[in-house]
Amino acid sequence: MGSVISQSVAGAGIEIDLDAGCRITSFVVGDHELLVTAAPDPIDWGWYPMAPFAGRVRDGRFSFRGTAYQLPRTLGEHAIHGSVFRRRWEAESDSVFMTDLGGEWPFSGWVRQEVTLGPDRLDLRLAVHSENHAMPASCGWHPWFRRSIGGAEAVLDLRAGFIFRRDSAGIATRARVPVPEGPWDDCFGEVEVGPTIRWPGRLDLSLESTCPYWVVFTERSDALCVEPQTAPPDSLNRDPFIVEPGRPLVAECTVTWSRPGSLVR
Repeated sequence: MGSVISQSVAGAGIEIDLDAGCRITSFVVGDHELLVTAAPDPIDWGWYPMAPFAGRVRDGRFSFRGTAYQLPRTLGEHAIHGSVFRRRWEAESDSVFMTDLGGEWPFSGWVRQEVTLGPDRLDLRLAVHSENHAMPASCGWHPWFRRSIGGAEAVLDLRAGFIFRRDSAGIATRARVPVPEGPWDDCFGEVEVGPTIRWPGRLDLSLESTCPYWVVFTERSDALCVEPQTAPPDSLNRDPFIVEPGRPLVAECTVTWSRPGSLVR
């Protein structure tokens, strides 16, 4: 099996590049490519899994059970989006993939991702496992959607109760404040229903997830990101899930779509 895995059904198709962090490098519905398909930095394109942490970790540092750890600083002074989106993955099948957490992460473990394309839906499942010790973790996904498809500009429908205020370093605190006008680079909570991205007259794309938080980035004119996460940024220092052998952290996300004239979402 090669490094690029393709799935296609009923006018939709995806490509997954195992060498590029098990990233969905192309997501086509009808005639429309929905993703940013290339960028110089791997942080800036495709649709990739984030594990064993999602979002920023302040100064790349965290402590767990009395021991301090230093992660590589991958975004200025901070660590961001985990280790596995930069790693080579292995295929267990054409829809199930696995990688270990790598030497950048101070605990031994692995991540398994399942990606399944259906006629009108894409199902994702991510599980973070520890090999032999307890460890803190969060996870999620980072899709880069194109702002414009077929001449239609994206409109985001997101109904949330609050965002976490960001501090001077751009990192989410745990202070809850009302949702301001965009553009955003913020973590949203109390999301009533899954977000929907509409390209009027072209496509509606709806996301649902078991993740309770969504990070939304709309500061670029060519793209927007709508990221389900199990915890807010900097969770390793605040409110991580504790993964133990036999007790993985699991996240799921389902994407559905409809096109003009379609009777099925």
